[in-house]
Amino acid sequence: MVGLRNDDCSLCGSGDERGIDVLKVDLHLHSSEDPVDVICHDARQLIDRAAELGFDALALTLHDCDFRDPGLCAYARERGIVLIPGVERTIEGRHVLLLNFRERTDGVRTFEDLAELRRTGDGLVIAAHPYFPDRSCLRWRLDRYAELFDALEWSYFWTRALNFNAKAARFAAQHGKPLVASSDLHDLRQLGRTYSLVFADRDPDSICAAIREGRVSIQTSPVPKLELARVLGGMFRRGNKTPVGIDSPAIATT
Repeated sequence: MVGLRNDDCSLCGSGDERGIDVLKVDLHLHSSEDPVDVICHDARQLIDRAAELGFDALALTLHDCDFRDPGLCAYARERGIVLIPGVERTIEGRHVLLLNFRERTDGVRTFEDLAELRRTGDGLVIAAHPYFPDRSCLRWRLDRYAELFDALEWSYFWTRALNFNAKAARFAAQHGKPLVASSDLHDLRQLGRTYSLVFADRDPDSICAAIREGRVSIQTSPVPKLELARVLGGMFRRGNKTPVGIDSPAIATT
């Protein structure tokens, strides 16, 4: 397991004298409730597995579905897990994680809409897997719209031989932005290999504020080839829930 710390992040032990904890967090998760991808586990099975692995907070980020279920929040809370409202929004064909916004984000379709959301809301905007070789990834748009993003994602999908996260880490360092680690989970086998440690109180506002301020470090390890093949093979084999055109952003599976 490799640990990478943001420069101004000082994490020690399990908390401090104020009762603030070091929280084990994953901010990019999908389940069978996702409207795009066919996924075998539902949200409650995901929460059960996360509880087994000692997670403290999760963000369920379905594709273009601002999924808010009070019953699910209560289910997670009973298992010691904080649920952070989230969505993986398609903005001009590119995937962006929007977390903890008070209002629904259904209307955010352009980067101008995203700028307006940031002016009127206090949620967290994360560049999802920004430099991966998929049409859904930001790539050069991250440079153009850098001021709209609070943090960049280090994704589960890397090996010792191939790592598209490295460029995101360099961009984050150069621009003084935090790096967060997430699983982009489509298969429960992914959970627990790549995640963030956040120095915060156990509530969504505190967690998002801590990340914005750089009080976060990442824990990650390269994915063994066999595990990666099984995860990716399952994703491609299951495919999408509805037919999509070749130019549709919904064709992306991350």
